[in-house]
Amino acid sequence: MARVAIVTDSTAMLPSDLGDAAELITSVPLQVIVDETAYDDGVEETSPEALLAALAAHKTVTTSRPSPALLAETYAKLAAQGFEEIVSIHLSAELSATCESSMLAAREAPVPVLTVDTRQAGPGVGFAVMAAAAVAGHGGDAAEARAAALERVGATSSYFYVDTLEYLRRGGRIGAAAALLGTALAVKPLLTIEEGRVVPHARVRTAERAIARLQALGVEAGEGAESVEVVVAHLGSPDRAAAMAEGLSAQLADRISGDVRVGELGSVLGAHAGPGCVAVSVGPAL
Repeated sequence: MARVAIVTDSTAMLPSDLGDAAELITSVPLQVIVDETAYDDGVEETSPEALLAALAAHKTVTTSRPSPALLAETYAKLAAQGFEEIVSIHLSAELSATCESSMLAAREAPVPVLTVDTRQAGPGVGFAVMAAAAVAGHGGDAAEARAAALERVGATSSYFYVDTLEYLRRGGRIGAAAALLGTALAVKPLLTIEEGRVVPHARVRTAERAIARLQALGVEAGEGAESVEVVVAHLGSPDRAAAMAEGLSAQLADRISGDVRVGELGSVLGAHAGPGCVAVSVGPAL
């Protein structure tokens, strides 16, 4: 029975308590570049508070993938620890070159590495990671862990609200035409992830209506399964996120496994979503 390690990246929004899975999961940071100075995602300089301050000061904030060298080093360390196979699970290749870095690094790895493109971002990536870790923790091999990750993320729905499409446009994560249309019509956009890409889902006239519609979409996504896990993410909008979590908890009370988890977006995702973002991810419970 091979020992299988799970590698992911800092956009995954994993639960704070990983339990037994903590021994199997390694996360590598993407980078946040603020006025040409690069920092690892997750350090003090890239906290949500620091990101909000940088954006408010109109600093240039961009992001970058982890290098193939960093991932190669990570894979080598895991092999030295006795892991015999690795499943490397990352955000959508349509949104980041992280999967490409993983595949390049896998060529040098001393043990087999399976790269998984979740075609998701944020909590959806975390859902895939936890599914793979559950299989690996029960003695499954890398192929079985990869299959579990893809099955769970394939049944995951993610929707999000942004105050403006400008940050997504700047980072090239949504087309300029879609961003211009949202601005010209003065609407509040609701977005989703389809086939790994950020695409418009609906346009609503006010922020209040958009948040209400976002909650309704979360409920609709949860009603199709017997038991679901729900995560609400935000950037600089704790009140909106708390209200969203409360509403989803009440409306999906008979289906939610555990509590609705609420978390603030890391700086890599936050730099593209912008202040005021609220997101809902709904996936099958483990």
